[in-house]
Amino acid sequence: MAFGWSGRETTRLQIAQYCREIETYLCQKNDGHLVRVVGPSFELVSRWAADGVPLKVAFRGIDRYFERYYRRGPRRRPVRIDFCEADVLDLFDEWRRALGLQAAGPTVDGTPTAVRTSARQGGSLPAHLARAVMRLTDARTSGALGPVADDLVDRAARELDAARTSARGLRGAARDALIARLAALDAELVAIARAALADAERHAFEQEADEELTGFRDAMPAEAYHRARNAAVDRLARERFRLPTVSFS
Repeated sequence: MAFGWSGRETTRLQIAQYCREIETYLCQKNDGHLVRVVGPSFELVSRWAADGVPLKVAFRGIDRYFERYYRRGPRRRPVRIDFCEADVLDLFDEWRRALGLQAAGPTVDGTPTAVRTSARQGGSLPAHLARAVMRLTDARTSGALGPVADDLVDRAARELDAARTSARGLRGAARDALIARLAALDAELVAIARAALADAERHAFEQEADEELTGFRDAMPAEAYHRARNAAVDRLARERFRLPTVSFS
């Protein structure tokens, strides 16, 4: 289920359903303890619905908060949805960037206009490279992509590992060249992931991409929608095989 602006304001019924879905998911994450999404919490989640935050993106944001919460030790009290807001909005920003959607919400001349930016931005290039190397190593170890992709994954990991030793001091054209190389490597990895999908998986991902983009489709030109849909399938394929985003922006 996806929500957003499509030429008219999201209906109250859609928002109420969205909030119920979030409440149910939060209850599950809280081991069955019911924490109601009402009052200010309802207003908060209603804004997510109106801004077009797909439910699965909101769920992943909630998951991210709980993962950090568990790392701090045993839970002492149920988590309220308000605590998850920063993670949800960060994931929404990541999702939009991955799909080439620079913003969400009402549109001007057919182009979505910004309504909110993330509270936290992406970090340094060396830190990005370190995370990418670690996740590539995990993907290689899992063997999910199969032996055909092993050479590419190994080569990408070696390049990234070498690049991170010098990335901190790179400036100007040298830095731009590295970022361009990262984009090229990223495209290779996604192409491998796409090719490894079974037909049924690819079809399921295409349907999921259409659902995620429901709230944006009417506001987008056909070509822009096609690019965003392809990017959504790429993102799902990347997640399927646990591949990192190697490109840097």
